Amino acid sequence: MKTKLFILFIFTSIVLQAQIFNPVKWTFSQRSISETELELVFESSIDKPWHMYAMQLPPDGPIPTSFSFTQKKGVELIGKVHSKSKLITQHDPSFDMQLSWYEGKAIFIQKVKILDLDEFSVSGYVQFMCCNDSSCLPPKKEPFSFILKDKKHQKADTIPNVPSIIETPEADTTAVVAPVEEKKDSIAKNYWLPVIEQLKSFNGSSAHADDNRSLWFIFFAGLLGGLLALFTPCVWPIIPMTVSFFLKRNKDKHKGRREAIFYGLSIVVIYVLLGILITLIFGASALNTLSTNAVFNLLFFVILVIFAISFFGYFEITLPASWSTKLNDKAEHTTGLFSIFLMAFTLAVVSFSCTGPIIGTLLVEVSTSGTLIAPAVGMLGFALALALPFSLFALFPAWLNSMPRSGNWMTTIKVTLAFLELAFALKFLSVADLTSGWGILPRNLFIALWVAIFAGLGLFLLGVIRFPHSAKKIHLGKFRLFWALLSFAFAGYLVQGFWGAPLKAVSAFLPPQENIHVFRDYDEGMQYAATHKLPVFVDFTGYGCVNCRKMEAAVFTDNDVKKLLSEFVLISLYVDERKPLNEPILVTENGKPLLLETQGERWSYLQRTKFGANAQPYYILLDNDANPIAHPYAYDEDVNKFVRFLEDALKYYRKK
Repeated sequence: MKTKLFILFIFTSIVLQAQIFNPVKWTFSQRSISETELELVFESSIDKPWHMYAMQLPPDGPIPTSFSFTQKKGVELIGKVHSKSKLITQHDPSFDMQLSWYEGKAIFIQKVKILDLDEFSVSGYVQFMCCNDSSCLPPKKEPFSFILKDKKHQKADTIPNVPSIIETPEADTTAVVAPVEEKKDSIAKNYWLPVIEQLKSFNGSSAHADDNRSLWFIFFAGLLGGLLALFTPCVWPIIPMTVSFFLKRNKDKHKGRREAIFYGLSIVVIYVLLGILITLIFGASALNTLSTNAVFNLLFFVILVIFAISFFGYFEITLPASWSTKLNDKAEHTTGLFSIFLMAFTLAVVSFSCTGPIIGTLLVEVSTSGTLIAPAVGMLGFALALALPFSLFALFPAWLNSMPRSGNWMTTIKVTLAFLELAFALKFLSVADLTSGWGILPRNLFIALWVAIFAGLGLFLLGVIRFPHSAKKIHLGKFRLFWALLSFAFAGYLVQGFWGAPLKAVSAFLPPQENIHVFRDYDEGMQYAATHKLPVFVDFTGYGCVNCRKMEAAVFTDNDVKKLLSEFVLISLYVDERKPLNEPILVTENGKPLLLETQGERWSYLQRTKFGANAQPYYILLDNDANPIAHPYAYDEDVNKFVRFLEDALKYYRKK
C-alpha cells in the first residue's frame, strides 16, 4: 500500500460526531455519434468545498479517478475514457505534492462501437477519491450500466463474477444486504439490519473530546517548551544584555521599559505568526497527517536524533550566519519600533539551534488535535514563556542583579534536553512502525529503550557519563541529586511495563497493549456472543487512525475498563484493511449497487448502513440480536466517562 495513502484513514480522526459524507453524485447517460458509434457519458456533481482527483496523478499520491469495464457485450471500446472538464492543478498540502483535481462538476466520455444491437450492454464501476481542506474520504466505487436507449426498460441487476446477494427489508432509503457466505445465519438472524433509529432512542450522544480542554493543554505544553528554551545557552545570556541595552540607550527610563516590553511582545507576534503560517501552508488535516504518516514520522525521528546528537555537543546546528548578520545590520540602521521588531526576529534566528528542536516537537505533537488554531495556540504559550523575562526585567531592573549568571548549568540543561529528544524520537518511530505494520518496535523494546535513556540521564546528572561540551563538573546546584533520582525513579516506573503494567502516565507515547482477544470478523463474533449469551463491543477502527491508537493506549489499558470489557465479546473491525475478500460481494446502498472487494470495504459498509456513521474510532455496544444497548461512543480519553458507558450498557443488557 502506498505510504501516503495513510491519509485516507486519518480523515475521520478529527470528526467527533458520527456523520455520513457523500459529496460526489454520479449520473450516467449516452449519446449517439453515428449509427454504429455511441459516447458513454459519466457526469459527476461535486459538492463544495470538496474536490475529486484527476485520472492522471503522480505515484504515492491519492487514488486517481479510474473507470473499470467488467462486462462488455455486443460492443467494442474505442480509445480510453477522457475528460475535457476544467482541471485545477496546484500544490496539495495533504500529500505534499503537485496534484490535479476537479471541482463542482466533471464529465468523462468513453467512445464505443456497436457490434450487436441485441446484445449491447456495458457495465462496471468508476473508482474515485475526494478531499476538502480539512479531511479526505476513502476511495469509493460507483457501479454503472448502459444499454441501448430503446431497451432502457431493462436493468442489469448483477455484476459478472460476483456472488448473488440476499435482500433484506429496507430501513429508510438504505437497503442492507448480507453477503452470500452468511446466508445460513442471515436467514435465521440477520446481524446486518439497520439500527439507526434505535440508536436515536437512547438518551445521551456520542462522546466527544473537549476542544477547550485540548487547547488549554496545547497552550501549557507550549508554555513548558518556552520555559525549557529560556534556560538554554542560546537564550538565557541574551536576556540581561538586551534589557540593559534598552534601559541604557534611553535617558528616559520609561521609554526604555516600553521598548523592552515591545521587544517581548514582538517575540510573541513572531512565533504566533509562525504557527499561523504553518497552518495556512499545510492546513489542519495535513498537520494531522504528519502525526500518522510513516514517511514523515521516520523523517521526524531522524531529525530529532540529529538534534539530540547536536545537543550532546558533538556538533552545532545553526542557521546561516549571514541571516543573523543582515538582520542585525538592518536593526541597527532602522529607527523606531520596527528596529525593535527586527531585533526580536534576530533573537529567533540566533536561538534556533536551541529552540528549533523544541518548536518542532511541539508542532508535531499539537498536530494530532486536528484543531485549526492549535499551532498558533502552542506558539502563543511558547512565545509568552520566552518573552516574559525580557518584559519583567525591564519593569524591575533590580532583579537583574539576582539573575543566575550563565554557566555550566545551562550546558547540563541542554544535554538533558538531548535525552528528552531521543525519547520523543522513539515515539515518532513507533507511530511509523504501527501504521506500517512492520513490527520492528514492539512495546517491550520501546520500554527498554526508554529505560536506558532515562537511566542514562540519571547517570549523566550524577557525573558518571560525560559528553564533549560537558567535560567539566556537572552542576545543577543542590537540585542535581534530586533530578538524578527523579530520572532513576521514572526509569524504575517504566520497568513495570515489562510485566504488563499499563503505565498510564505515558500511555499516549507507548505502543498499545495487545493482550485482549478480539474477533476480527463481525458475524463470527456475533455468533459467538449469541451462543454464550454475552453482550458485544464493536470497535470500528483503522490501522492509520491516530485517535484509535490514543484510545487504546490511554483508555483500554485502564484496569477498570479491562475488567468491564472482559464481560463483552470484543469485535475489532479495521475499515482500512486491504485484504481482499475471497469473492467480491454485490450489495445495495441507497438504492444503488455497490461492489465490495476488500475486508475494509465490507466493514466500512456495515458501519454506514447499520449504524449510520463512517467516523473512527466508533464504539457500539450490542445485544445478541445485534440491537444497540447504549448510545454510540466516539473519541474521548476520559476513562471515567468510558467506564460509565460500559456499566450503563451492562445494566441495560441484564435488565433486558
